[in-house]
Amino acid sequence: MPSFPVSICILSLVQASVVALPAAHTLAPLRRLRSGWWALVPVGSVVAFVFGVRALGGVADGLTYLALIGVPPLAALALGCFVRGARPLLAAGAVPLFALAWADRSGLPGEAAGLVLDALSCVSLGVLLVAVTPRRLVKLAIIAMSAADAWLVISNLLAAPNNSLNAAAPVANLPQLQRVLFGSAVMGYGDLFIAGLLGALLAFEPRTQWRATLVAGTLALLSDLLFFAVHELPATVPIALTLIAIEGAGLRSCRRANGRESGARHSSEPAEAVIRDRG
Repeated sequence: MPSFPVSICILSLVQASVVALPAAHTLAPLRRLRSGWWALVPVGSVVAFVFGVRALGGVADGLTYLALIGVPPLAALALGCFVRGARPLLAAGAVPLFALAWADRSGLPGEAAGLVLDALSCVSLGVLLVAVTPRRLVKLAIIAMSAADAWLVISNLLAAPNNSLNAAAPVANLPQLQRVLFGSAVMGYGDLFIAGLLGALLAFEPRTQWRATLVAGTLALLSDLLFFAVHELPATVPIALTLIAIEGAGLRSCRRANGRESGARHSSEPAEAVIRDRG
């Protein structure tokens, strides 16, 4: 069993890699469902989960079975359509991954299989949500989800619901796909979901998507150092900071390009005046 530092670093790198996985998809059949209201899903999922589990004891069990039913088909959809290099035949790969996660639930291979299933399912959710939500609102949704997550962690409102969800187990020793577990470390499913959302948002700009992956991985690993001082961190924050950094870099590039264009225009004006005078 790897130590906690090794385990959490692996989870952080997996989270960052999810940013790189989504391919660009417009999903034209879903255009009629396009609405700004979908932007409430990310932050709503965090807040509703916390207060739902605190108010109703059966919510954690319900989410456990929802993940058990929903994650494998979403992972198959990602392999068959939504990840880079997807092929329809690859969708069948979700079956052996689920079988391994079930057969070796307490071993590292089984945990790794469950982790891959969760990551792939988050790619599908990210692509689908970006397809039906205006891009500006997706960006705001990522930041709002991270802010809500940070507030819930700082206020210590997230610990008890998370513990309930992590402890919930389906019958027949089926895999617990409602949590992201590897070795000695645990992440929330939402921590991978927000990464899939950012990746789907940037999928139309592959270079930016890869830069975001590197930034997210770096920020996530740096934030892991805080575990020397605290026991729980909002793992959504590095993804939101990555978005802010990428947006800031894009604005600076636009300003430099506009400045060069303006300078070129001004420098050409005297030459045009000389030509007119000579004429």
